[in-house]
Amino acid sequence: MLTNPRDRAWVEVQADALLRNVSTLQQVVGPGSRLIPMVKADAYGVGLSQAVQILETTNPWGFGVATLDEGLELQRLGVIYPILVVSPLPPASTEAAVEAGLQLGISNPEALSLVTDAAERVGRVAEIHIEIDTGIGRAGFNWKDASSWKYDLDHAVNLGARWVGSYTHLHSADEDHDTVLEQWTRFQEALRQLDVPDSVLIHIVNSAGALRFPELATSAIRTGIFLYGGRAGVGLPDPEPVVSVYARVIHIRQAHAGDTVGYGATYRAEANECWASLGIGYGDGIPRLLGNRGSIVIHGCRAPIIGRISMDVTVVNISEIPNVSLGDVATLIGSDQDEQITVDDVAEQADTIGYEILTGLSPRLPRIWKGLDEQ
Repeated sequence: MLTNPRDRAWVEVQADALLRNVSTLQQVVGPGSRLIPMVKADAYGVGLSQAVQILETTNPWGFGVATLDEGLELQRLGVIYPILVVSPLPPASTEAAVEAGLQLGISNPEALSLVTDAAERVGRVAEIHIEIDTGIGRAGFNWKDASSWKYDLDHAVNLGARWVGSYTHLHSADEDHDTVLEQWTRFQEALRQLDVPDSVLIHIVNSAGALRFPELATSAIRTGIFLYGGRAGVGLPDPEPVVSVYARVIHIRQAHAGDTVGYGATYRAEANECWASLGIGYGDGIPRLLGNRGSIVIHGCRAPIIGRISMDVTVVNISEIPNVSLGDVATLIGSDQDEQITVDDVAEQADTIGYEILTGLSPRLPRIWKGLDEQ
C-alpha cells in the first residue's frame, strides 16, 4: 500500500477506477453529450486537486461546484475549463463571482438583477445558467410560471448577460422512473415558453438519470457520485470502487467475560475475547452509528465493530482472526482478499447514503492517489 507506515489511518483513491467510471457514463450517453463533473465538497471527499487533474484528461465541458470559494479554488489550481456554480449564491458573493468569470446558476429575478448590476460595476459579461424548478423545490424559477419571468430573463440578456445554459435538478432519479419523465416534460414546457437559443447548453440528468434515461442526456450531463464509486440508484449498474479507507491496529487486549468497551459500555464480552483498537473514529468521518453494527476486514476476515465508536478510536473483536499484530492494516472501506466493504455497504449500516460517507471523510485522513502519475 502506498502509505507512510506512521499513518494511523488514510484514504486511498484509485485514479484508473475514476476514469473507468467516466468512460462508462460516456459510453451510455454517447458522444453528443458532454461531461460536467461535479467536484464540490472537495470532489466528494476524494481530493479536489487530484480529481480535477484526472478529470481534465477526459476533456469535460467544464466543472460544477456549489460555492464561490470552490470556484475560486479551481481557478487557483489552473483550471481553464468553464466553472459553473450550480447552487444559488448569497447576494454578497455575486460581484466576486462575476469578476472572477465564474458561470452562475440563477434561480430568481432578484439574482438576475444582482448579476447584471455586478457585471456593469466590474466591466465584465456575466455568464448565466437558468435553473428551472421542476419539483425539487429548493431553488430555481418555477416551471409553471415561465411566461411570467421570461421578461426578467430577456431584460438581463439585453443588459449584457450571456445566457449560457439551462438546467433542472432531478429529485428521484435514483429510485423512480416516472418522476424523471414528469420533470423532463415540465422542463421542456418551460423551455418552449422561453424561446431558448440553440447555443444554450441544456443539462438535466445526474448520474442516475444518465444511466436510467440516456436519451435525456441532451447537451451535457452533471455527474457526481457514480464517478467517485458510489451507487447511483436502485437497479442501476455498480460503479468501479474508487475509495478505500484503512486504519492501523494501535492496541490489542485480551478481554474476559464481563469486560466492557467504549463510552456508555454498550458492549460486554460474554466470554474470553481478543479486541483490537484501530486508529480511526468519528473525528475521521467514520459514522458513530456503526458501533455494534458495522464491521471491518483484517487479514481477509470480517471482524465486528464493538462498542461505541470514539472520536479517534474504533474497537473490533478479532477473536476469530489469528496472528493480528500492532501496526497491521484494517480495511473499513475497500477489499482485502475475498472480502469487500463498499461505500454503500457502510452507508446502509449507518442509515445514510454514500454521498454522506464520502464527503464526511475528515481532512485528517491523508488522501493517497494510486495511478495518478501515469495519467
